[in-house]
Amino acid sequence: MGILIDASVLIAAERAALDLEHVLTGQEDTEISISAITAAELLHGVHRAPAGQRRTQREAFVERLLEHLPVLAFDLVAARIHARVWAELAAKGVAVGERDLLIAATAMARGFAVATRD
Repeated sequence: MGILIDASVLIAAERAALDLEHVLTGQEDTEISISAITAAELLHGVHRAPAGQRRTQREAFVERLLEHLPVLAFDLVAARIHARVWAELAAKGVAVGERDLLIAATAMARGFAVATRD
């Protein structure tokens, strides 16, 4: 089993609201990764940041993450899970953010848990 880390956790780590190393302590035998959707969310944050030191720091943080964490693609297995779960939730009147559901389906396709703050 592995853990798919959501952008909310990584953003909290960037803002020093969360000690990511402490959170990952004891997870040495667990595959830790992010989804391609999370990578896009983080890179979006870089592009939205105003030019200057803050943007440079954010970009360096994100690039370090992308260098060290495997990025899992949204594939056909995840697409099938996404479609089923989306339909089930819609039938119950439950609304979930589009990207959150894509990330969850990516995790479910691999039997991973999702680490998130929301």
